Amino acid sequence: MAEMVISVEDLSKSYQLGVIGTGKFRSDMERFWAKLRRKPDPTLKIDEMDHGNRKGEMIWALKDINFTVQQGEVLGIIGRNGAGKSTLLKILSQVTSPTSGMVNVKGKIASLLEVGTGFHPELTGRENIFLNGAILGMTRSEVSRKFDEIVDFSDVEKFIDTPVKRYSSGMYVRLAFAVAAHLDPEILIVDEVLAVGDAQFQKKCLGKMDEEAKGGRTILFVSHNMAAVRQLCRIGMLLDFGRIVNMGGIDNVVEEYLASVVKYEVEKVFSEPRDAVAYFNRICLKNSKGEKAVKFSNFENIIIEIEFTITPNSKEDHLSLEIGRVDGVSIIKGSDDDQDPSNEIKRLPGKYISRFHFPGGLINEGTYWVAVRIGKPRREYHDVKGDFFFEIQNETNYAGSSMGKRAGVLSFPLKWEEECIALDKSITD
Repeated sequence: MAEMVISVEDLSKSYQLGVIGTGKFRSDMERFWAKLRRKPDPTLKIDEMDHGNRKGEMIWALKDINFTVQQGEVLGIIGRNGAGKSTLLKILSQVTSPTSGMVNVKGKIASLLEVGTGFHPELTGRENIFLNGAILGMTRSEVSRKFDEIVDFSDVEKFIDTPVKRYSSGMYVRLAFAVAAHLDPEILIVDEVLAVGDAQFQKKCLGKMDEEAKGGRTILFVSHNMAAVRQLCRIGMLLDFGRIVNMGGIDNVVEEYLASVVKYEVEKVFSEPRDAVAYFNRICLKNSKGEKAVKFSNFENIIIEIEFTITPNSKEDHLSLEIGRVDGVSIIKGSDDDQDPSNEIKRLPGKYISRFHFPGGLINEGTYWVAVRIGKPRREYHDVKGDFFFEIQNETNYAGSSMGKRAGVLSFPLKWEEECIALDKSITD
């Protein structure tokens, strides 16, 4: 049985807006002594407080948080901006203290909460590697042993003896992540800093965290990139207004979060843009009966109806369409000349309706977005990005889905062929 490395009990964190202290000497002294003795703030009662917006009013970044993390688990912490994710990580990293509640952590923690956490801007990259190692409790010889790996991973070898104040934000985060990941902490805490790096480095970091997780490292990962969270984490925590809304399997947690931020619209109507040579009037989704809808069974055909206008200044404008999963993964992309690319589509000025038929039985249950564009590449165009959503609901139980929703994007039944090419005579005799 895996050992419990993080235990959080009744954790709460409050902030007072716009002021320092309460203005009452006795209350301030009571709070000060309680903090020294690691006791809850005696002047606050959680059930009497709420999120406020006036000067001097208390707001609660976290309220009554309870959870445990086992050794080797990779926990994805997600939620809207202001949900309390970063506050929770700062408390676990001992950057700030809780207002009330208990936190027990077993093992050495390496935290990457923001770009260049723990770096001194006047020191060089080399000096900051040894400084961070010392902060994490490593000896100089231990850091020296890992030094070449850190520099190689960070791709800043050319600038390793340059003060980090001259680094770009991307260089900063590459070196900071390399140090945190290579100095052998039992627990690695990573906030949204990977968004600073380029796509190649993000992929490299995710690969490194996945490797560390498989080696038994405990990782807490905060990100708004749901594809990365799904890829790396096995369990998830959804925070909202400082409370845990859901904690469990990562797919269920991510889907609940995405459902809370998605706004379904049966029809989207657009105003005429200025100086556009072609533009959209409206977009709507319909089922096979021709009825407007945003929710479909997994074997139901979907019709995407697009009404658009071609102006006299438009030339050879094409419609293109993309469907993607709500976490950002693209499913399919195509245009209205797919059936015959050699056929030039020429439309006279006027208003048109185009219908794209997406066959049922292909994609898995979940939430998806539609993006459409009209125009020619490298020319003026009008587009509607992925803010038009629909939902696929599973109404068929496959043999392979006895443990719940099938994994993956596609979800059609596979066809199998089998033949016996030799019998075991020892059994048939």
